[in-house]
Amino acid sequence: MSPTIFGILADGRQVRRITLRSGGLRAQILTMGAIVQDLRLEGVAHPLVLGCDRLEGYLGPARYFGAVVGRFANRIGGARFTLDGREYRTDPNFRTRHTLHGGTQGTDLMLWTVESRAEDRVSLTLQLADGHMGFPGRMDMTAQIWLAEDALNLTLAATCDAPTPCSLTHHGYFDLDGAGDIRNYALMIAADHYLPVDDDLIPTGQIAPVEGSAFDFRAPRVIGQAGYDHNFCLSDGPRSLRPVARLTGESGLALQVETTACGLQFYDGAYMDGVPGLDGRRYGPHAGAALETQHWPDAPNRPAFPDAILRPGQIWSETTRYRFLQ
Repeated sequence: MSPTIFGILADGRQVRRITLRSGGLRAQILTMGAIVQDLRLEGVAHPLVLGCDRLEGYLGPARYFGAVVGRFANRIGGARFTLDGREYRTDPNFRTRHTLHGGTQGTDLMLWTVESRAEDRVSLTLQLADGHMGFPGRMDMTAQIWLAEDALNLTLAATCDAPTPCSLTHHGYFDLDGAGDIRNYALMIAADHYLPVDDDLIPTGQIAPVEGSAFDFRAPRVIGQAGYDHNFCLSDGPRSLRPVARLTGESGLALQVETTACGLQFYDGAYMDGVPGLDGRRYGPHAGAALETQHWPDAPNRPAFPDAILRPGQIWSETTRYRFLQ
């Protein structure tokens, strides 16, 4: 099926929607932000992800929903970092003093180019200029998105022409039951440590054990109302693809997350409020769970965290698989 026009930006550029199919899965991908706009599983009557029927939602209250965010996902404290002896100041788009998801004009709002597509997959590319949002170096990125019967797969890759922070992630929200509340879902995360944060959600620098805390999801348990927006430390660097988390709805439908990344940001959607969603839904607090595979937040300012600097001649690449289990 040929791409269709999903919406038109204020400057007249078209945002196109691409349909992917494989087995019982069907996905809708937007050229803006490489957004997974909709995801359906045969036999399940509701969308599996939170999304919007209209482009305006992604430009407003649903910003980041389903998008590839970067060039550095999550937060950089103080909107600054020092690299090779030079200080860089980045766009302070979070509470006017920190950088979130690459800045005001992050990859989620940019039009990606379709390099290739088939019935079950699409490859999209994007280039960020040297100095974009204050970050050094030109960055060339590729997002490969494909379906494999029971799974949504993403391989994100990047190269650069100068040393620069690099962490891309798929910022999807999942709702397995379609009821708009994930607090009674069971969650397992294979992490012995997590990153405590301050009042601005910036890591304190401590790498804390989960044992004995509300962050211990090593055995599946109900999410509850603790208010999660934290990085779970999966490893001290990239690994081969392995299962790292499982989310199970009250219906019994489960989502297994497999990734090569060293971190997993779990956000329980506590601050959603009246977001216009798919099929006429309105998303309120806890309507979906974000399970973002990525580098640890604020890593450019934390030498004790895994290295998040991409250098010329290197290829940064991470793969994540979201597998649905019935």
